[in-house]
This record gives sequence, C-alpha cells and structure tokens, in this order.
Amino acid sequence: MKQIQTTSILLQNLCVPCWNHCRYCLLSWNGTTLGTQWDRGVSLAERYIRELKAARPDTDVSFSFGYSMEHPDLKNAIQTLRRLGSPTADYLQCDGMAMRDEAGCRALMHELKEAGIQALNFTVYGRAADHDRFAGRSGDYDLLFRMMRAASDTGIPFSTGVPLTKENVGTTDELVRALQEAGNRKIMLFIPHGEGRGRALEPIRLEAGDLSALSPDSLRLLNREIYRTEAEWLQLPNPVPDTRRMILVSFRAENVESCEKRDAVSVVEEIEALDEAYYAAFPSFEALAREYGDRHGTRLYRIRDLFHHYRTLYAAERSLMLYDVTDERQSGSRRY
Repeated sequence: MKQIQTTSILLQNLCVPCWNHCRYCLLSWNGTTLGTQWDRGVSLAERYIRELKAARPDTDVSFSFGYSMEHPDLKNAIQTLRRLGSPTADYLQCDGMAMRDEAGCRALMHELKEAGIQALNFTVYGRAADHDRFAGRSGDYDLLFRMMRAASDTGIPFSTGVPLTKENVGTTDELVRALQEAGNRKIMLFIPHGEGRGRALEPIRLEAGDLSALSPDSLRLLNREIYRTEAEWLQLPNPVPDTRRMILVSFRAENVESCEKRDAVSVVEEIEALDEAYYAAFPSFEALAREYGDRHGTRLYRIRDLFHHYRTLYAAERSLMLYDVTDERQSGSRRY
C-alpha cells in the first residue's frame, strides 16, 4: 500500500450563505449554513494554526470560509484570511454573491481593490437563460457580467471557468466569445465533478463525440490531459498515483465545542485515521476498474471523479456504511 503524506491542512468554517443553488454544488448548499459563528471560528483557527505549525512545520496550514464570499464585513474577512495564510485573500471566487446593480458592483470592486485582492474568478455555465437555470437564480448571468465590467474598470484581472455538459456544449463557442469580449484574462472549460450535488449531472456528462460541437479555439480551453474518456484512463498503466493528501478540518455547529476542548494535532490525526479507514474499505482503482470499468467508455472524467464513481458503485452494491471523507461539508480529506 502506498504511504500517503499529509502535505496541507485546511481549516474551514461554512458560516456565510450562498445566493445560488448550483446544480453541481460540491457542498450541496440547501439554504442552511453548517458552520459556527465567525469570531468563534477565527479564534479556534488561530490556535489550531499555531499548534499545527509548531508540530508540523513542513505542512501548509490555512483557513477558509464559505459557502460564498458574501461576508457582511468582507474587507475585514479578507484581512483575516490573509493573516491566517489563506490563498483566497488574494484570489477571490465571485460566485453566489448578493445581487447588485452597476453601482453596487463598482463599489464592491473598489472595496476588493482596497483590500488587496489580486485576481477574481467566476463560473459561467452558459448563455443567460441556461446559466440562470443551472445556478438556480434569475439574473445571475447578468450579475456576473456586471461584476466583470466593474472589475475591468477597477483594474482587477479576472478569469472564468465554464463547466461543460451535454446541455451547454452547443452554445459554448458563443459564450467563450462573450467572455473574451468582457475582458477575461483566462477561460477554462472543465467537466463538472460528480461529488455533492454533482452526482445529479451524470446523465448529462459530456462524451468524446460531444466535443465536435466546439470550435478548435474553444477545444483548446479544455485540458485533455486532465479530462479524458473512461477508455483513455483505463489504457494508462497507473492512472491514480496518489501519494499526498489535504486534510480538511470543518468547524461546524455540532463539533466546535469538542474542537475547542482538543488540541489541533489530535484532531488532525483522527481525520487522517478516518481517511485511511475509508480508502482501506475499497479495492484499488485497478481492481474496481476490472469490476466496473468500460474499456470502450466515451464519457469524460477527471481521474479523481472516475475513481469516486467506481467507489460509489462498489459501496452501493455492498451497502457499505462509511464515514465519507470526500464529503467536503464535514471534516475529511482530499487525495492527489
């Protein structure tokens, strides 16, 4: 068995609402925040970071919050993120923000500029009607483009990710042109994951033949080294060489008191044990592929998603009841 090394630890507090209800939400947002109070989470994170840096000086430790960045005191929140070592203090994800008019978007961008934000990222599913259905909110497409215009006027560079499915691939060229005209620094096409609410997208997962709907220029925006067909992955000799993991410590309303009474190292060690128990319950990727794999499969996956797909089938057939370390609403892990 491969030795898995913990290379980073993320402390998370899901205490801020999201204004969208996206169809592939990794965190399965349902309108209820799962985190603890902001100040309580920050205080706990400060102590955990001190303890973990002392005990594991070679491990990256940082803090984040969600479900969206729509914090009621955003400038102070960004300063806190920067103090606690979060990369989102410089690179802000702008999905699920509150509705704003042109003036409100300009005010937001000036606030972000003053807070030291270096770049922004947006997610756009398709043209207006398609995007709004996917995001679960009317007017969200127009909001994103208002924020892009305001960011451009303010001098904050931005990029956009476009999740591809059978539903929107036919209009993606048109969307890419609109995003380019809006001033995007980088546009990335990607295949939505199958975790959280993303499991509902499996019936519309993109297949290799669907790529013919994209122009050569748009197709180049999809990294085919990362997104391959099932058949392509199964032809590789060792497609899942995971040797590292990120440990996620989620401060939630029901566990924060326990976390406050414990030292950070013991909490992380407990989650590492949960990670090892979870993966030990499954055969290797190669064994799962022999049982469930389609050697001629044309659906496009990231290798992590294909492995997750096989584990889901295996667990369902055997009625396995496991603590799911891949559920990023709770404490767990991400292997890579």
